[in-house]
Amino acid sequence: MNTFGMVINGQIVESDRTFDVINPATETVVAACSDCSSGQLEEAVRAAHQAFGDWQNNQAKRKKALIGCARAVKAQMRDLAELLTLEQGKPLRNALHEVSGIVHWFQQAAGMKVPVDVIQDNDHGKIEVRRKPLGVIGAITPWNYPLILAVWKIAPALLAGNTIVLKPSPYTPLSTLKLGAILQEVLPLGVLNVVSGGDTLGAQIVTHPNIRKISLTGSVATGKAVAAASANDLKRLVLELGGNDAAIVLPDVDVKTIAESLFWGAFENSGQVCQAIKRLYVHESIHDDLVAELFAIAQTVKVGNGMNDGIQLGPINNRSQLERVINLVDNAKNRGAQIITGGSPLDGPGFFYPPTLVTDIADDAPLVAEEQFGPILPILLFDNVDDAIGRANATPYGLSGSIWTQDLKKGASLMSQLECGTVWMNQHNVFHPNAPVGGVKWSGIGYQNGRWGLEAFSSLQTVHLPPELE
Repeated sequence: MNTFGMVINGQIVESDRTFDVINPATETVVAACSDCSSGQLEEAVRAAHQAFGDWQNNQAKRKKALIGCARAVKAQMRDLAELLTLEQGKPLRNALHEVSGIVHWFQQAAGMKVPVDVIQDNDHGKIEVRRKPLGVIGAITPWNYPLILAVWKIAPALLAGNTIVLKPSPYTPLSTLKLGAILQEVLPLGVLNVVSGGDTLGAQIVTHPNIRKISLTGSVATGKAVAAASANDLKRLVLELGGNDAAIVLPDVDVKTIAESLFWGAFENSGQVCQAIKRLYVHESIHDDLVAELFAIAQTVKVGNGMNDGIQLGPINNRSQLERVINLVDNAKNRGAQIITGGSPLDGPGFFYPPTLVTDIADDAPLVAEEQFGPILPILLFDNVDDAIGRANATPYGLSGSIWTQDLKKGASLMSQLECGTVWMNQHNVFHPNAPVGGVKWSGIGYQNGRWGLEAFSSLQTVHLPPELE
C-alpha cells in the first residue's frame, strides 16, 4: 500500500505515524497518509517563515510562479482527478472539472495586481495606501472540494507575498498532497508547505505564534472553535463556513425550463456543496408541477462509483456524514413529512444515498433548519413572497441564495432582501474568480476570490510622502 508524504521545505517527508484514507465508493483503503508530528509542523512553519523574506519582495516573480503553477497542474490533470475521485467519491468528469478550475484560478490570479491607492497627490504631499503581506498563512480546507478550495487560498495568498502552511481534511488529503508536490516544481523552497493530520494538527496550526492568519473553509462549529482559539494571538481570519441556502421560486416561472437547474443546484456533488440549494420555497400554484418535474429528473440520475462511466452522483464522502443524512431523513419521516423519492441508503459497500425529495415538512424540522450537506432537498410551500423572504432569512446562516422568476425587475428587488453574501437570479452555484465569496451571520467572516480575496491576505500601510522637491 502506498504511503503519501507531506511537503515540507520543498521535500517529500513521511511521518512515523500514518492514517488510512478510505474510498467512499468501496470502503476500501486508498492509501496511508502521513500524520504530521508536532516537530514536523515546526519544520513546516520554520520553512515558510524563512522563505517569506525573499518571496515578499518581488511581485513579478510571484506572478510568473503562479503561471508556472497553472502549467504544472495542467500537465497532470488526469492523475490529480483520478486521485480526487478515489478519496472524495465525486464522478471523474466532475473531478476533472475541479482540476481544470485550479488551472483557471491560478491563471486569473496571475493577471491581478496588488493595488496601491493614491488618495492625495498635490503640493501638500502624496499619500498612498499600500498592501503588505502578513507573513505565514495557515490554510485549512474541507473534504467536499479539496483542490479548488485549496487554490482559492494558495493563489491569492502567494500573489500577495505570503507563504503558506496548508492542512487538508483527513478524509481527502491525498490529492492535496500531490498538488503540493506538483507545485514544488515552480515554487521556491518553503513557500508552500502541505501537512496532513486530524483535528489536533489543525488546533496546533491555529495557535502557532508564527502563523499570522488563518484561512478556513469548514463547518460553523469548526469556525467558532478557530475564532476562539486564535483570539489570544489576535490572528487575522477568513472563515468561509456552512450555509443553509434558500431558493425562492415565484409563480411566473416555466417549471419545465428551470427544473433541471434547480435540481443540480441542490444535488451537485451529492449535495455536498456549501452554497447548494438546501431549502426550496415554491409558490403553492406551481408546487405540484415542480415537484413532479424534480421527481422525473431524480429517476434518471445514475448514482455509483465515480470511476465508472456515466455516473452523475457519487457517494457521500464519509460514514459520519452518511449517518447524519440518514438521521435527518428519518427525523423528517417521524414528523410526518412525505418522501417523494429516495429516503434510505443504497445497499453497500459504499456510502451511497440517492437524491431525496421531501415535502410536507415544517420550517422547524432539523432537515430545514440545519445544514444537511447531503443529497436531500426539502420543498416548502408559500403563498406570499414576503412570507417566503422572511422564512428564508429566519436562520443563523447567510451564505447564499437565489430568486427564480421571469420578472427581472421584481427579482432584482427580492434579491436585495435576502440576507446572504451571494445571491443569484435564475441560477445557483455559479462562481467567478473575480467575484468575492463570503457569508454573513454564522456563514463566515471575510472574503475569498477577486480583489477582495486578494486584499484579505494583506495589511494596509498608509504612506505619507513629502511634496517633490523642485
